[in-house]
Amino acid sequence: METRAQQEDQALRQLRDEFTGHRIWRSRRGGGQAGDWVATLHDPAAGVDPTVIRPNADELRTALVDERERAAGAAKRVR
Repeated sequence: METRAQQEDQALRQLRDEFTGHRIWRSRRGGGQAGDWVATLHDPAAGVDPTVIRPNADELRTALVDERERAAGAAKRVR
């Protein structure tokens, strides 16, 4: 049985593999505990907002899908 930390590490790897235009990491709270899930934009084609922060991996994934769609829409308007 996987521990919560192992599941979160796997989710982090999956997000990084899926959203390569962002640097994805976990913030740290006082005492060194894992905090929010953070994505920092590196490729303007991958998103609009420079930083996206969500409390869990599923919400971050949803937000990054939205970011990708927003960036695609912005690119269409520029053409």
